[in-house]
Amino acid sequence: MKRGFLPLVLMTTLIVALGAYAEVHSSVFLSKSNLNSLLLQSMPLIIVSFGQAVALLVGGFDVSVAALMTMCVVVASFTLTPTTTGLAIVPGVLAVVGVGIGAGVCNAFLIRVLQLPSIVATLGTLSVLEGLALLLRSYPQGPINTNVTGRLVTSIGFVPVAFAGVVILAALADGWLYRSRPGLALRGVGLDARSSRRLGMPTSLVVVLAFVVCSLMASFAGFYLAAEVQVGSPIIGNQALESIAAAVLGGASLAGGKGSFFGTLLAAFFLTEIDNVLPLFQEPAEYADMTIGVLILLALVLYQAPELVERLRSARRSVGSAPAGQGEAPA
Repeated sequence: MKRGFLPLVLMTTLIVALGAYAEVHSSVFLSKSNLNSLLLQSMPLIIVSFGQAVALLVGGFDVSVAALMTMCVVVASFTLTPTTTGLAIVPGVLAVVGVGIGAGVCNAFLIRVLQLPSIVATLGTLSVLEGLALLLRSYPQGPINTNVTGRLVTSIGFVPVAFAGVVILAALADGWLYRSRPGLALRGVGLDARSSRRLGMPTSLVVVLAFVVCSLMASFAGFYLAAEVQVGSPIIGNQALESIAAAVLGGASLAGGKGSFFGTLLAAFFLTEIDNVLPLFQEPAEYADMTIGVLILLALVLYQAPELVERLRSARRSVGSAPAGQGEAPA
């Protein structure tokens, strides 16, 4: 089996195994209402994880996405109010998307122009966005237009139309990533930026676009978060860590250059499934965080096992050759 398929097989197996276990212990799990709720609940994490996967592909990551999603919800409570109708909805939607683009440009400037590490730059952006959200809404208030959010959750049977859309998007994105020149450039910058630059690839532009796309996807995820809370809430979730976890479990390398959008989708769905199943068993929500942490560690070891084995062999060879060199007498 090719190593690229390992995350897909593992995530699919875990999704099916957890679902089967949940159904055996609770007939509610496979009910149409719960499946519809599960698929809709997974949408924000899936979309923001797509963006996080793009950032990881160029060797960085964005910890500000949760604060950005929250900021988008808060902005939507001002621009997409219940009284907003007709064409007036368009500027309201563009305002939310504009927040995402602005945050992405800011992150890209800090990372490429000021040469700050991505974690430092996005931590700064996180603090600014968190403060702005609390300044605009000190507590949950301001209802969001249900006509807009209702369209986002339109379903055929128990399957949301948007969920079918992200499945198709993930498949197309993986094809683009591994079968197109721009996809090769994205992976090449993450694998070796210096060599990519020597080959004429616009490495700075690729990194800038990667972080803009990451923030843009977070703003799209903010619409689905707004559909969940339906009010301008400044309370920040844990989508930043979960999006990184989903991308890594889906096959992304923290060193950059590797990843899978379809694997990221499966991993994000699995993490949401954990949150969905725990209440059925009346288990504490903290178990989900513990499980995610353990899975990330296992994935890092499992996916990178060949590299780890090769490093151990190289270390042994270097240790074994050191005494022979040290034992030679000086001339």
